Amino acid sequence: MNVLKENRLLTKRIVKPRNPAKKMWPSIKRDKYLYLLGLPGILCLLIFKYVPMWGVVIAFQDYSPFRGILKSDWVGLENFQLFFSNPDFFKLLRNTLAINIMSLVFFFPVPIILSLMLNEVRNEIFKRIIQSIVYLPHFLSWVIIAGLTFTMFATGEGLVNKFLVLIGLERVDWLTTPSFFWGFLTGQSVWKEAGWGTVIFLAAMANVDPGLYEAARMDGASRIRQMWNITIPSIQNVIIILLILKLGHIMDVGFEQVFLLQNAAVSDVADVFDTYIYRVGIKQSEFSYTTAVGLFKAAIGLLLVIISNKLVKKAGGEGFY
Repeated sequence: MNVLKENRLLTKRIVKPRNPAKKMWPSIKRDKYLYLLGLPGILCLLIFKYVPMWGVVIAFQDYSPFRGILKSDWVGLENFQLFFSNPDFFKLLRNTLAINIMSLVFFFPVPIILSLMLNEVRNEIFKRIIQSIVYLPHFLSWVIIAGLTFTMFATGEGLVNKFLVLIGLERVDWLTTPSFFWGFLTGQSVWKEAGWGTVIFLAAMANVDPGLYEAARMDGASRIRQMWNITIPSIQNVIIILLILKLGHIMDVGFEQVFLLQNAAVSDVADVFDTYIYRVGIKQSEFSYTTAVGLFKAAIGLLLVIISNKLVKKAGGEGFY
């Protein structure tokens, strides 16, 4: 009996759950300056990202700014039903998905290819100059990008059309032809953000063991073979994580970029969820209705992240979480 009691006491000591708080507070006290350094960012995240989240309840209400969230009438899924039955729903869905799929196909691989090319440059001075040049457009606002686009492709005074006339060709209505609009958006994104996208991939490539390249060179592998068999597999997890994050934003299109480039001639292919929310929600004060639209976008993005993450794990990858 005494032996049984001792075994039970020993078992309780072994399986006794540890209090995470006892480990957390000494850790915070030890690294208090690091936490203090990160405090502004944490507060910014809480105030502007997490605190406003409870406001999504107005998607299920007939919200009135005068009555407030607590006193507005509850309408359940009525706003969602109105949105899904709206004739504009499929047009918005088509435009949003088309623009994002084009970005996924044509823009996503560009930073990877550019990073692989920069990684092969051995002259450090030349490499830094090229990096600075390709980074520069990221720091330009979309207003400037739109202005440059109009300067280059305007029908009357655009430089491209002037060149076409100079060589004996006819002017092209680049900015008022619907079939060109999605291509312009993708081209703008590539020109502006491709250089900045190389930052993460170059950082991942810097962590590749140089011994792998030396062994490959001793075996007679060319630089292209080294890139294919060493560099790309080494950054595979980074590519997958960024792809999953990209899929999470499949329903998001940069509002400012689309808003600045659209016009009446291309409105049928330029109207996306973001511009629709601005036009109906802000200008027409349909707050509950457009909050439902935004919640629908977020739900689809979250669903795609969960599904893609599970598929990656089933395929043997690490996934996002």
